[in-house]
Amino acid sequence: MAKEDFYDTLGVSRTATEAEIKKAYRRMAMKYHPDRNPDNADAEEHFKEAKEAYEILSNSQKRAAYDQFGHAGVDQSAGGQRGAGGFSDVFGDVFNDIFGAGGGRQNFRGADLRYHLDLSLEEAVAGTTAKIRIPVSVSCETCDGSGAKKGTQPVMCTTCGGHGQVRMQQGFFSVQQPCPHCRGTGQMIKEACGDCHGEGQIQEHKTLSVKVPAGVDTGDRIRLSGEGEAGSGGAGAGDLYVEVQVQRHDVFTRDGSNLYCDVPISFVTASLGGDLEVPTLSGKASLKIPDGTQTGQQFRLRSKGVKSVRGGAVGDLMCRVIIETPVKLSKKQKELLQEFETTLQGSGSKHSPKHSSWLDAVKKFFD
Repeated sequence: MAKEDFYDTLGVSRTATEAEIKKAYRRMAMKYHPDRNPDNADAEEHFKEAKEAYEILSNSQKRAAYDQFGHAGVDQSAGGQRGAGGFSDVFGDVFNDIFGAGGGRQNFRGADLRYHLDLSLEEAVAGTTAKIRIPVSVSCETCDGSGAKKGTQPVMCTTCGGHGQVRMQQGFFSVQQPCPHCRGTGQMIKEACGDCHGEGQIQEHKTLSVKVPAGVDTGDRIRLSGEGEAGSGGAGAGDLYVEVQVQRHDVFTRDGSNLYCDVPISFVTASLGGDLEVPTLSGKASLKIPDGTQTGQQFRLRSKGVKSVRGGAVGDLMCRVIIETPVKLSKKQKELLQEFETTLQGSGSKHSPKHSSWLDAVKKFFD
């Protein structure tokens, strides 16, 4: 009986890429593998056909011979060269692509580090250069980073045979993973270095300059590439992430690009109006208070806020007026206030509109 065309067996076109052929074979193998179809001769035959087709088409030289001469060009070399484990091998290839598994010592990128940087509001708004001191791992000079006692050398790991990888089999899945005994290095240390205790690295501190851009706020992060933990096996270092925390300010509160502050004024200024001098982050500014100002009213000073690090217009400074009640009055001051209060009686809502409206609301409530 004539063999089916290998491309038809896998259900791919003659121009299919290597990845498309692998994907098609994996699909066929999952469907027809004997472990999933016990005592099913038809499924076993389909699996053998798919396996044979994949062995030819996944090899560039064999595929070229097959494309030119058909089955006659590969009959001498077709017979099961990948062995009975072909299904596991192709899945091993897939998992190797995903997890980076493979023979030899594993190289691991260094871990990222995080540092909390406290800034004053002024520093966050204007930007600054901060000096920070961080702990880092560096190669141990005593053992030259080997982790072994001076005068000795690491030996080959007996668990993985120096490959740094072990194969785990579950059903028809075969997955490689770093050796649990040598942690992927392929080597074991019999006598550990007394300084680094077999780690090959020791802890030191280094000072870095961090350029903080203007307009940062709490929660913003500054990334310093390559300033994290050192990598192993020649791999690159991790990154350092500096997280900004803006300290509480005695005068201002920040919300996005706007600043807020409370401005205490006397009841005389609130009644008669006047000009006040208020602080801003860039100096002093004049704030005009109209007569009859009530406590809690807000006044806006445009462009006296913050320009965010993310761009956009400069925010505003919002000044909330707090009318301050005088304390520790003298006898004369109290008499003057009582006399002033007498002049207001009988004026209804003319001088105290909020008080009058409040009394009306209370009366309506009880009625």
